[in-house]
Amino acid sequence: MEKSLATLDNGTTCSAWNYSGQRLATGSVDGTLSIFDSCDPASTSFKCTSKARVGESGVVKVVWIPPLFGDAVACIDGNGSSSLWEELAEDAQAVEWKHCKSFQSNSAKVLDVQFGVFRTILKMVNSRDSFVFRCCINGWKAEFQNLTDSVAKLAKASCFSASVSWNPQRGDGQEMSFVLGFNSDTPQLNSSKVWEFDLDHQRWVPVAELALPEDRKDQVFSVAWAPNIGRPYEVIAVATHKGIAIWHLGSNPDTDGRLSVERVALLSGYEAEVWQMEWDMSGMTLATTGTDGMVRLWQSNLNGIWHEQAAFEPAT
Repeated sequence: MEKSLATLDNGTTCSAWNYSGQRLATGSVDGTLSIFDSCDPASTSFKCTSKARVGESGVVKVVWIPPLFGDAVACIDGNGSSSLWEELAEDAQAVEWKHCKSFQSNSAKVLDVQFGVFRTILKMVNSRDSFVFRCCINGWKAEFQNLTDSVAKLAKASCFSASVSWNPQRGDGQEMSFVLGFNSDTPQLNSSKVWEFDLDHQRWVPVAELALPEDRKDQVFSVAWAPNIGRPYEVIAVATHKGIAIWHLGSNPDTDGRLSVERVALLSGYEAEVWQMEWDMSGMTLATTGTDGMVRLWQSNLNGIWHEQAAFEPAT
């Protein structure tokens, strides 16, 4: 039986649960950041407890920061500016969400932001003349020289959107990795790639490409790296106009440092551009939403065949 968890404002464009699933943040077209909390720990219903004005151009993405930094979220607005908002209590006043930091540039646009594990944050910035990527690891900044060099050899590139997803299982003593895909007017850049940090040379290197030869020019709308509960391989979802591809990524590199890849499914059959994809905590169910206004759940059966498990229409 379906049950409503929360009633969102009209014009809600994005949402994100915090690490424990006990708080929900949403952004809307009017530039409002809303925070929903469960008033009763035993209840599964959520009510809006706070609102903050992010900007005039609307909120296109909201992300919770890692819990060790407290209760705060990062927002991207329609102008491509990124800002941080933190829950604070001043003196005897009630708890409020306050703006604490902005990241702006006159010539660049923030496309996506994701917080990785262990104090790692990735920012991707697109300017009119080139792509610039920065990764901050414990205060140290590095650019993706392999990618910026290849962009420089091409004509001016324009990117409409980008999507990044960290490997959620990596931590101290392990190589950090993420998958990155673009929706741009430069076909050579679009196919999603897996990047891994090379500690010996202090640089990021591509270790796999998640696209068949005939699909490498397809624009990527969204990527999502699944949690791993014991599989000998990783599972990554990549959405393009052809559908949602489910990829298996090997864990043992070859002599060239490349990881094996296999596309095990292509989820298609509906006409929609995918806006957002999220895995459940087990990495076995994928939730997607897009231009068709539906939320769809996808699962694999015991034979490894992927299928649509359920579909939900928004309440009117």
